[in-house]
Amino acid sequence: MKFQYLGTAAAEGWPALFCNCDNCEKARKAGGKNIRTRSQALIDDTLCIDIPPDTYAHILQNNLEAYKWTGLIVTHTHSDHFHSSDLTNWHPPFGLSGSFLQVYGNEGVVETVTRLLDGRDPERKRMNVTLVQHFVPFYHGKYEITPLPANHDKNQNCHIYIIEDGQSRVLYGNDTGYFPDSVWPFIEGMHFDLVSLDCTHVLDHNRHNHMSLDVCNEVKERMLASGCDEKTKFIVTHFSHNGIAIHDELLPHAEALGFDVAYDGMIINL
Repeated sequence: MKFQYLGTAAAEGWPALFCNCDNCEKARKAGGKNIRTRSQALIDDTLCIDIPPDTYAHILQNNLEAYKWTGLIVTHTHSDHFHSSDLTNWHPPFGLSGSFLQVYGNEGVVETVTRLLDGRDPERKRMNVTLVQHFVPFYHGKYEITPLPANHDKNQNCHIYIIEDGQSRVLYGNDTGYFPDSVWPFIEGMHFDLVSLDCTHVLDHNRHNHMSLDVCNEVKERMLASGCDEKTKFIVTHFSHNGIAIHDELLPHAEALGFDVAYDGMIINL
């Protein structure tokens, strides 16, 4: 499995859109991996996770053939993860490839995409949307995908996802705080090749709605005691500029705890 981080920031990006705080100014000056766009990931160049406002920039920056995407998994409907208006560009006259896209998400995702399709694709020839439910696996091609509940927004069913292809298993764990109690018995004994964790608050302690590095380490230690081992890659991502440390500053703290730090464009081959 090829897993690529297209964007690794929280809702405001880093440097933030309208901000000149010390953390944003440091990122601007340092450049490189310290510049972060809104979070998005891509599996095997065909299965996308979330569609943020920076999707078009990600396509250009990474030379992606997005018209070949076959599936879109949505974590929740917050606008930094579900910029739904971009989906209108899948259909003529904007998109002319003829490719079919299957969208998966919660009730809000289904409602929004259904409304779009009723106006542009009533016969579902170019796109369809499917409601997913916590702990109920679904299949997209060779992938088995299981939504788990996230500790994020109580006004909607937010998901983190287990994604496996028969050879590799990934846990994509943002946006969420420390995992809900119901998640732990479900993943008990599972080995993951990659665990990607929300680290929005970076070095500023937080465990609700989002996590910080110390709370990510709590999750990691509990998973190591359950089924993961030294072969599991633990990576932190989804960073807010309010979290104190830019990429270069965070790296030694994360490495000391056994984490890699995601950056825009990062590729992991599993």
